[in-house]
Amino acid sequence: MIVSLLTDYGHEDDFVGVVHGVIAGVAPGARVIDLTHGIPRHGVRSGALVLARALPYVPAGVHLAVVDPQVGTERRAVAVRTAEEDRLLVGPDNGLLSLAWARFGGVVEAVDITRSPHRLEPVSATFHGRDLFAPVAGRLAAGAELADAGEAIEPGELEAIVLPQARREGGELCAHVLSLDRFGNAALNVSHADLLESGLALGREVGLEAGGERYLAIVTHAFADVGAGELLVYEDAYRNIAVALNRGDAAATLGLAPDDEVRLRGRNSAEP
Repeated sequence: MIVSLLTDYGHEDDFVGVVHGVIAGVAPGARVIDLTHGIPRHGVRSGALVLARALPYVPAGVHLAVVDPQVGTERRAVAVRTAEEDRLLVGPDNGLLSLAWARFGGVVEAVDITRSPHRLEPVSATFHGRDLFAPVAGRLAAGAELADAGEAIEPGELEAIVLPQARREGGELCAHVLSLDRFGNAALNVSHADLLESGLALGREVGLEAGGERYLAIVTHAFADVGAGELLVYEDAYRNIAVALNRGDAAATLGLAPDDEVRLRGRNSAEP
């Protein structure tokens, strides 16, 4: 059975290795796939976005995610079953799992694992990844029933992330930055269809407005289609429309952060 793992733990400490060890102790036959441990600290939405875009490329199994700034509080710990592909998601009930379960048709079964019989004792107030989430994920991977992992809860009670929606205002497409990668590329909440409906076809120049400043970019397939230091608008590997700077950092150049608004407008001959 596959157990995928996503956290904000980083690799400087022993946290990731210990979680691996706990899973191996209860499910020695499980194969653990590290999706990433580089989610920004406490970046629940960033983790949710990465989890949702990565899981379609991972075989169905148990998917453990821990980005948990409220660890030790009254927030619930949960495990859920998705409607499609029978995937099991384990993690804190803070919205981290919600974009992934939406990707797979929603939740058909959910349990509160806060007092799970599978947890390690005593449970640390600050390391639920080790004492709660890892042993539950391991037991599920080893064949335990989801219903036996905790108390049943209604799927509608689960916390979910609501992402901003793009909109059209006059001739402009008003988008928002969903996420930034290590290269400074900015993924927007815009699809290829949204771009076409706004008249921003491949090869066209597009005006960008961000932070009150205006820029010029080209709608294109690849970075190499524009010169070094030029802005481009393209469809990224996860089918989001994104803004990039060839051989540069678009986020730093445009001053972009998650949730920032970016306005796109097709450029015509009357504009400078």
